[in-house]
Amino acid sequence: MPEKKTTPERTLSDQLTDMLAQEIRRGAYPVNARLPTEKFMMEQYGVSRTVIREAISRLKSAGLVDTRQGSGTVVLDPASSDVFRLGTPDEDPARGVLRIIELRRGLEAEMAALAAERRSDQDMVRINQALAEIDHAVAKNGDGVEEDLAFHIAIAQATGNPHYPELLGMLTRALKDAIRVTRGNEARQEQLANQVRNEHEAIRAAIERRDVEAARAAAFHHMLSTATRIQNVDAEYWQGSNRAAAGRLARTRLASELRKSKSAS
Repeated sequence: MPEKKTTPERTLSDQLTDMLAQEIRRGAYPVNARLPTEKFMMEQYGVSRTVIREAISRLKSAGLVDTRQGSGTVVLDPASSDVFRLGTPDEDPARGVLRIIELRRGLEAEMAALAAERRSDQDMVRINQALAEIDHAVAKNGDGVEEDLAFHIAIAQATGNPHYPELLGMLTRALKDAIRVTRGNEARQEQLANQVRNEHEAIRAAIERRDVEAARAAAFHHMLSTATRIQNVDAEYWQGSNRAAAGRLARTRLASELRKSKSAS
């Protein structure tokens, strides 16, 4: 699997993930067996440690493997019962992204409302800082994905309900892919980027002035607008890494994300 032959549409991580997934499903690696070590796979497939770890992470998200202390990466039953998926792969790459946005719609609205009602001065400092970090990251030619997620997590923490940040933590991988796709689209046009900044600022300002209904409405509007921007994207955008991220969203399993989150804690 020489790195120089990889196309932008199919990354090395994509190829290795698919290869290992196929081997697991056909029984080459039995249930409860351990996958080879990183060093062995690096030599066998001719890829870097980073590629190996990304592939293992994706297999965990698909519910095919689990990492256990003292046992390495263990193969799970491909036919196990945790089959709830966020969508299924199809010819519309936007669908997986839109499903995540729909899932977030009510969640983000209620988080913002509770944050406006309960936030402390320290919560407000974190929210303000998180919002400023998005612009800072973009100014340094970053994608702002981590910073965007941090903004929403800061709002979740301000609710005073620990289940909100825990739930976002469970969905982190799916949220990052969704945010990466939506921010990538928005960054292509200054008008769209400004819309997002304004929507974030409306949420922040409503929380700061403790306006519960305005915060709820602003967060709901942000999700609706994000969905509209994705629905209006041109077909050319769904190439390469954007299509790959959308495909990962379609294959995401919530049950395996929860298990992964618990094992990491």
